Amino acid sequence: MPTVFLKTYGCQMNERDSEQVAQMFVERGFTIAAQPDDADVVLMNTCSVRDQAEQKAIGSMGHMAKYRRNKPNLVYGFLGCMAQSRGAELVEKMPHVDLVAGTQKYHKVVDHVVDLMAQKEEARMDSLVNPIVDIDLEEDSQNTIRDHIDKDYPVSEFVSIMQGCNMKCSFCIVPYTRGPERGRPISEIVDECKRLADKGVREVTLLGQIVNLYGRHEFPKVDGKSPFVQLLEAVHEIEDIKRIRFTSPHPIGYKEDVIEAFTYLPKLVDHVHFPMQSGSDRILKKMRRPYKAERFIEICDKMKEARPGIAISTDVIVGFPGETEEDYLETKKAVEHVQFDQAFVFRYSPRKDTPAAEMEEQLPERVKEERNQDLLKLVNSIVIRKNEAMVGTTQEVLCEGPSRYNEERLSGRTRTNRIVIFDGDAQRMAGELFDVKINETTGHTLYGDAVLS
Repeated sequence: MPTVFLKTYGCQMNERDSEQVAQMFVERGFTIAAQPDDADVVLMNTCSVRDQAEQKAIGSMGHMAKYRRNKPNLVYGFLGCMAQSRGAELVEKMPHVDLVAGTQKYHKVVDHVVDLMAQKEEARMDSLVNPIVDIDLEEDSQNTIRDHIDKDYPVSEFVSIMQGCNMKCSFCIVPYTRGPERGRPISEIVDECKRLADKGVREVTLLGQIVNLYGRHEFPKVDGKSPFVQLLEAVHEIEDIKRIRFTSPHPIGYKEDVIEAFTYLPKLVDHVHFPMQSGSDRILKKMRRPYKAERFIEICDKMKEARPGIAISTDVIVGFPGETEEDYLETKKAVEHVQFDQAFVFRYSPRKDTPAAEMEEQLPERVKEERNQDLLKLVNSIVIRKNEAMVGTTQEVLCEGPSRYNEERLSGRTRTNRIVIFDGDAQRMAGELFDVKINETTGHTLYGDAVLS
């Protein structure tokens, strides 16, 4: 039975795509390998948002070329955003790569791999070079693979509700790798969520490049509610779905109906990941982010009014071209005001074929790193203080199964998306909602005891 090793870089959308591809391989008789040296096929699902992610994938693939010494018919492939943006260039740079499949070709990956394996077996030689580069756009490709479950405890799953992005921020390559916005019908998404619920899933995370702009071109408003809020209401009606998350929204589509949804849809968790990117209006304009910092902060304040205790996490880029010390301090000021429960801080890295890469006033890496570390220090102090305040409280937790780092203990998440570690029986408790008394914290992870009736 052939085996495939699949490594994923990047966002939740990539994780979701990798799960789809893995499921397709299993359905075709493959097994999933835990390590690349055990595999007949080595695939990397890649990210292009930051240069570091691309370099990691390229470096790792170069290192893995050694496995062909013992397995001359081994198939190597790149999938995803970097594959889409670089295409045949990857084969030219790395001659051992057999497959480059773009973001709209996940449903064809298994067929390509099977064809390549057959060609290699028929040729019976080490020097077969007949790579496949498949990065053409394909309409409705996001609807071709569904209902994956490849976990021992299928409690929480991603559900892709749309693909693509029309915003074209000056630093971002996603609109060019994922294509334009296109949403799936509400009824189809709801049916998928129902099938997942029947298989034991209790929490779904609705995914989109800009998730709250879902369906704005395809579907009408109803009673003043956007298609996205209509979808939230429809998923909320599924009895066995107990929690609903979504990621990532954009301020441009964060209207009153989205905020209002938190007042009457209790299955919406007390957490929103809400990318700010910068607290400087001048830098936001250069980023082509069509809102001002004041508007972003206003939305955060309104969400806190609609759902007291809600946790807000964010993304921030420091060191954008032309960012002055004053611009950076505006970002720092915004972080202090909102008091984010988590923030992912990134140093700006130029992305090929994006406007920001051609801008003047590119900042030295030293300045980017200084601001990165300074902002991380502030964020960590906020996160640690908030987590310490939870010690002694009781929190509702959805048990997801054994802890990732200690299988002897269980792991779950609070409604505010905090990880909690506790003792218990995975077979009995996975997928259940119950209270956990928080006893201690390491700063970023909570530990406690389950309160079972």
